[in-house]
Amino acid sequence: MKVVVNKNVTEVLGYKCDEVILTCKSGVQKYYFNSKLSVDTKLFVNHKFGNWFDYLSKSNSLPLKSVIETAQFTIESIATEVKPMKLDTKTFELPAEIKTDKSPY
Repeated sequence: MKVVVNKNVTEVLGYKCDEVILTCKSGVQKYYFNSKLSVDTKLFVNHKFGNWFDYLSKSNSLPLKSVIETAQFTIESIATEVKPMKLDTKTFELPAEIKTDKSPY
């Protein structure tokens, strides 16, 4: 995998954004972020799916825009609003009867 970071590439919702480009076997992932929207990356150290932690380890921020290109599909996601708020911890609680398994990867 190859990682490139470019500074001041675009603007999303008034935020000047840097870019992280992850080139992988499956394709290219581009993320656009502003460091004002930082995140505690330690919370995601085991989140390997979709190279999420690889992205976070370079940006330390939530993306405002992403473009994922593979041989099978291209998907683009763009934030439409940034709204700081506190979330109730109950939002993240699973019902007691739900069975969970650890990912084998």
